[in-house]
Amino acid sequence: MIRIVTTGRLKRLEQDAEQARARVREVQEQADTALGRHVHNAVELTARTVQAEAAASAARWDKDIAAAESEHLRERVVELEAALERAEATTDEVGVLLSHALDALSAAQQELLLKDNEIRRLREELRGEPVEGWSLTLLLHHGEPHTIYASREDAHADTATHGMPADHVWKPCDDRPPAAFTWRCEAFIYNPVSNGFRRFPMPVPKQIEGAA
Repeated sequence: MIRIVTTGRLKRLEQDAEQARARVREVQEQADTALGRHVHNAVELTARTVQAEAAASAARWDKDIAAAESEHLRERVVELEAALERAEATTDEVGVLLSHALDALSAAQQELLLKDNEIRRLREELRGEPVEGWSLTLLLHHGEPHTIYASREDAHADTATHGMPADHVWKPCDDRPPAAFTWRCEAFIYNPVSNGFRRFPMPVPKQIEGAA
């Protein structure tokens, strides 16, 4: 079936595409923020652990003081190791969040691709011009125009939605008037000379009284 493309519809699709692009940027920013936060915490905890171990080594010069300091530092190391374990647990959580973010990013990119393809197709339809030999099919219902289709096959397929059986066999029409048929297809061919579509085959002209 021929679809009428309007500027309003094209504009709505472009707006949808822009919203999809904004969603892609938002999801990407969230993923970058979560990953950056995790890396920063891991680096900070590692640096603090290294500092604590260095301080423990330097404190051994004084046995008495070193013993107290060592115990304190051991406790500190235990705290830092626990914090590191929590950070590793957070890594798993960040990984899950990042996975969801990537899934959402992929879905948004796919949606954006579909929108772009639809916009491109509609623009091509708007720019398209009929060429010689291009045919259209007019579907008549009891002789009255019903719908225009790009091909006879499309017309035959669509009449099934109006009560025609799926296995209906279409046959050439006889000389009865169009109104005698429930559904009837008429082909029209584009004529560049007249810049219009002419019925095919052309009906035989009837002699008008008084005309040669």
